[in-house]
Amino acid sequence: MNVGQKKINVIGLGYIGLPTALMFAKSGVEVIGTDLNTKLVESLSKGKLTFEEEGLEELFNAAVERGIKFTTEYQSVNDYIIAVPTPYYDDTKKIDPRYLISAIEEVLKVAKKGATLIVESTIPPGTMDEQIRPLVEEKGFVIGEDIHLAHAPERITPGNMIYELENNSRTIGADEEGVAERIKEIYASFCKSEIVTTDIRSAEMSKVVENTYRDVNIAFANELAKICREGNMDVYEIIRIANKHPRVDILQPGPGVGGHCIPIDPWFLVGDYPELSNLILSARKINDSMPEFVFDRLKDIMKQNNIKDVSRVGVYGLTYKENVDDTRESPGLQLKELLEENLVQGVKYYDPFVNKSIVENQLFDFDEFVNSTDVIIVMTAHNHIKNNFDKLKNKHILDTKNVFDNSVHKL
Repeated sequence: MNVGQKKINVIGLGYIGLPTALMFAKSGVEVIGTDLNTKLVESLSKGKLTFEEEGLEELFNAAVERGIKFTTEYQSVNDYIIAVPTPYYDDTKKIDPRYLISAIEEVLKVAKKGATLIVESTIPPGTMDEQIRPLVEEKGFVIGEDIHLAHAPERITPGNMIYELENNSRTIGADEEGVAERIKEIYASFCKSEIVTTDIRSAEMSKVVENTYRDVNIAFANELAKICREGNMDVYEIIRIANKHPRVDILQPGPGVGGHCIPIDPWFLVGDYPELSNLILSARKINDSMPEFVFDRLKDIMKQNNIKDVSRVGVYGLTYKENVDDTRESPGLQLKELLEENLVQGVKYYDPFVNKSIVENQLFDFDEFVNSTDVIIVMTAHNHIKNNFDKLKNKHILDTKNVFDNSVHKL
């Protein structure tokens, strides 16, 4: 296949859609990226990225050289990749499909006959059957003739996006084998790993299962941390020893789970299968409870050291994982909300990767942050904090990420 003859409209230019569009463009595919956020499109059109990621600037420049375009308009093409947000309803935990439905409605207004709609957004099993197929048919299209449907769930993480786009296995779910193989050929323009083809429902379920598996395993480590704290045991030492067993691989506990995958996707299964998802629900509750556990540890440390001025407390880390600028669902922000709910005011916040103000009392100079605090809660294991331990002498450090040795407070 001459990928240069292909033309793709990527819908949604966020953390998934943008790097995907850039990778296609760099690989010789003609790409037009569409997003309804006018400021975002203007920024990209002027050559300015909207978030930081290792290697993204180089990829962006390569894509621009190959002619990638950005617009707020949907395009009349044969292939669409849809990468819009798919949140859930707080009360039912079921998917909120409004962004996906809106995007597909707009695509159907301009799509060429025989066009393929490839949904990359994470969706629970049955979404294409229950939400998308009826919508397409209501608009008068014959699925399999006028419009082809597919699901190709993304499988990348901030901080390592470029490498994982090229080297992670992909899954293509489609109704027809021929359509799946054609989409596989498109992704093979940059994906160096195995590309698996299957039916749509299996593709939907596989992505949700992957993140649910991770959530359950994180919850086990977090529950161990709670048990060991209650029993006056060192959870890190216990995990270190247990992991010497050839069939045991326990993760490290932490202050909670962030990002737009692990804390979201398991709820889809809880929402759709409430009577069957008991373990999944328990894992979600455990992980969601960790900021409260951190708050309780903070109160213990302050009491033990006779520290009463909460304005001398600092939270280090507002992003959800180390060495990225992504703050979605971050434990640091969850802790902030918990502190405010308990009327704890005056706490300082600092994150070297967050260069604009997103919370009250956020400081942008690390030395100022350190000098204005007596207790520092490490919520994110940035390399920055690892390299600045010498500046934290005489501070009471609550190390929720096990960054430092046992001379500091742990979970």
